[in-house]
Amino acid sequence: MAEFNKHCDIYQGYNYKKDRQTPVGFITSLKIGDKDLAADQTVKDPLNPEDDLKVVAVLSGALWQLGPTDALYFSGQVSVASKQRCQELLFKSLTKVEVVFQFSVYDYDPIAKKYFKCLTVDADMKGILEKNGDDLNLALAEDKSTEVQSPENYAFQIGIKPQPESQNITVAVADQKNIVKGWGVAVAA
Repeated sequence: MAEFNKHCDIYQGYNYKKDRQTPVGFITSLKIGDKDLAADQTVKDPLNPEDDLKVVAVLSGALWQLGPTDALYFSGQVSVASKQRCQELLFKSLTKVEVVFQFSVYDYDPIAKKYFKCLTVDADMKGILEKNGDDLNLALAEDKSTEVQSPENYAFQIGIKPQPESQNITVAVADQKNIVKGWGVAVAA
């Protein structure tokens, strides 16, 4: 069975270099329950490296098994403030597990000689935190990352299942070779 599984270059995500063409990805907005995580890290937009992009997380990986009810899994690096906000949510009794988020994963097309979005959304995605047994699939490292030391950042990972409504995710295999896939299944009221 096909799946989207992209390992992203954290160093390239934080330190864009035009002569390095490795996959990168970002969570650009993330709300868990009623708590927004700030887009407080500034990186370069791979599609237009002169422009800055404000992000919640610089990704080290993204996984989706391409089914409409399959979870999206992200791993990456978040700021100190986002780490603290997530820990606060985990330490409290998290009763609101709704997640609203946006993201983009980029890869390099050697034929077109430019980056393209290989997994992306055009609107807020609505999901819920996935559960692993009794635990929510949201984890943070206790120790700061050594891969990129400034700004200080921490590894995190999250699994998000779709809410029962039809949403779209665009998957691309190269520049201008896009496939729109459904995420979530609408349920009649």
